[in-house]
Amino acid sequence: MKIAITGGGTGGHLSIARALALSAKKLGIDCIYIGSTSGQDMAWFEKEDFFSHKYFLESKGVVNQRGFKKILSFLKILKLSIKARKILNEHKIKDVFSVGGYSSAPASFAALFSNKNLFIHEQNSKKGFLNSLLKPFCKIFFSSFEKEFCPYPVEDIFFDKARTRLKLESIIFLGGSQGAKFINDLALKLAKSLDERGIKIIHQCGKKDYQRCKKEYESLAIKVDLFDFDKNIHEKIQKADLAIARAGAGTLFELCANNLPSIFIPYPHASKNHQYFNAKFLEDKKLCQLFTQDELKDEKKILTSIFSINLELISSSLKEIISKNGSDFIIKKALKA
Repeated sequence: MKIAITGGGTGGHLSIARALALSAKKLGIDCIYIGSTSGQDMAWFEKEDFFSHKYFLESKGVVNQRGFKKILSFLKILKLSIKARKILNEHKIKDVFSVGGYSSAPASFAALFSNKNLFIHEQNSKKGFLNSLLKPFCKIFFSSFEKEFCPYPVEDIFFDKARTRLKLESIIFLGGSQGAKFINDLALKLAKSLDERGIKIIHQCGKKDYQRCKKEYESLAIKVDLFDFDKNIHEKIQKADLAIARAGAGTLFELCANNLPSIFIPYPHASKNHQYFNAKFLEDKKLCQLFTQDELKDEKKILTSIFSINLELISSSLKEIISKNGSDFIIKKALKA
């Protein structure tokens, strides 16, 4: 049996694609990947062996385009869907799993045009444009934020490395795989205060801002574990006792799986403000701290939060939020439908 997984662009989408692929492999199901030459798809999967075949099409986003460019982008996706359809037929694919993002558009449309089963996973609390468009036509729509709950597909390693945090000895700053200048600036502002209290800093700053952050830490004479991107991010997360992070759903549920208490600062320009509502899902359960960027103009507010958070209580409670084998659940339910 063989399935296709499509979608990507950002780390949030790609981490789900990887989790589904690993589950498929574990269940003895062969799987191909259809992504894009844009975004991070190739960096994530070009050299991985859990896909039997990988295809990277020249697709780009439509939502951020304006006027005539939007029409041209949509027409290009339709043209690429013909190529994707040929790929699906060549591999005799009947089931297509979309994890969202513009990378998923050609293969998703190809699945519908050729009467194949389309299954969609929506990672965020607010549906993306493409997923909203295709939801009425897919066979099953999976989400961890809807009434019909689906466990979020997080790789087993985040659960395997989980531990209950008891004492604040290290903090990890996570701006996502591309980094976030606001998170980076905040980390640099807090660095001296944290260092004086003997708290170790782990900092994912993104490729574009790496050299600036490196120089700033050197000028402060503070030793940090600074990195731009790491495929084994679970190893960094496991070392930390608290996370200060953006609130993409992938990051949020990976932190939950690892039982890592977090302070979330959502990206304010995310579509439909979905990062805020992702974090609100946890805040409503009193299992995280949530601040907007505007609330943190004075870093004293977040320092107060850092040193008042009940690590043990939150860490032990996060175990109830997410269960292991979410990707197995999706694959098995889809193939039984």
